[in-house]
Amino acid sequence: MDLLRFITAGSVDDGKSTLIGRLLYDSKSILADQLEALEKQSRNKEDGEIDLALLTDGLRAEREQGITIDVAYKYFSTPKRKFIIADAPGHIQYTRNMVTGASNANLIIILVDARNGVVEQTRRHSIIASLLNIPHVVVAINKMDLVNYSEDVYNNIAIDYAEIAKTLNLKDVVYLPISALKGDNIVERSDKLDWYEGPTLLELLEQTELEKDVNLTHGRLPVQYVIRPQTEDVELHDYRGYAGKIVSGIYRKGDAVTVLPAGLKSRIKSVETGGKEVEEAFAPQSVVLQLEDDIDISRGDLIVKNDHQPRVDQELEVLLCWMDAKPLIRGNKYLLQLGSRVVRSVVKEIEYQLDVNTLEKNFAPGNIGLNDIVKATIRTASPLPFDSYRELRAGGGAVLIDETSYVTVGACMIQ
Repeated sequence: MDLLRFITAGSVDDGKSTLIGRLLYDSKSILADQLEALEKQSRNKEDGEIDLALLTDGLRAEREQGITIDVAYKYFSTPKRKFIIADAPGHIQYTRNMVTGASNANLIIILVDARNGVVEQTRRHSIIASLLNIPHVVVAINKMDLVNYSEDVYNNIAIDYAEIAKTLNLKDVVYLPISALKGDNIVERSDKLDWYEGPTLLELLEQTELEKDVNLTHGRLPVQYVIRPQTEDVELHDYRGYAGKIVSGIYRKGDAVTVLPAGLKSRIKSVETGGKEVEEAFAPQSVVLQLEDDIDISRGDLIVKNDHQPRVDQELEVLLCWMDAKPLIRGNKYLLQLGSRVVRSVVKEIEYQLDVNTLEKNFAPGNIGLNDIVKATIRTASPLPFDSYRELRAGGGAVLIDETSYVTVGACMIQ
């Protein structure tokens, strides 16, 4: 059974947490004790209904203010698919939280209040979805019950958003009229929206094709662990396996490979997965490779197929989302981690600051602070193999880490 990771985004009070709560509630994914706790916490509501937003808004400050602050993750499954939901905050001061939640998402649900239509935060979240190259976008036009389930309101919002999608080159955009509070078109089809002939939200999530999102052309295997059994067993005496998760591509016995950044070449002697030797393995499987040649390979190296190789360089141009309260200053030194490889690095240049509301570029940025996104050049202490984030998310996404506290301070999308 495959896994779909998706994130919700939208303006404050657009109903993100309520949508997730309704999805879990109507799909029977809430345990009895959770439901009992929700009923107790919802007793003060005037209409007596269960406050489904409480399922994800777990922080006391979130419940007191009625907003989402941190990214909340929820897990559920249906007979067709497993899901991981990230409920991200809508406030601009929590941009880093949204970037964190969206970095591994296959799909983003952008909520639009049917009464307000496309607003500034809708554009900002769409821009972030574009920057993070999220493959699938669902525009959920919520609170249709407050506009009398009007088809004209739905069509006008869809037309307005289509212009944004075209400008940002968003892929696979689907429009969906819903009411998270009433449960219309979340799990069950709504009679009040009989003019809409598409799938419900759950059907849409179950039907989204993920196979096309996996790059099976560019072979990339970051080495996480070198297996050398400490045993006198004759069969395992010379065993040397390289374990890791294939992030893209297909690996077969006999394939010619290169180990980067050193550039050493060999061929695959065997491919093992689940403790058994197989003829081939592909992303996103975890495998152990044995090579024909006894060469020096360690954690952090990248085993790539020879036909589509990444760049190897010490200078990287990146879009950088700054996540630390301390300002980003040119010349600051950090650890840079890409896959399983960690190298020392320095921020060599800050070219411009990107306005996430308008995509305008400020070419003379002053103080770069928390939640800012900038175009920067990073120089590493040693060569690093990498791909463009736009072409291969797994090979082009890196993080900056503070050398003293080992806290992540920046998310990088290599250009």
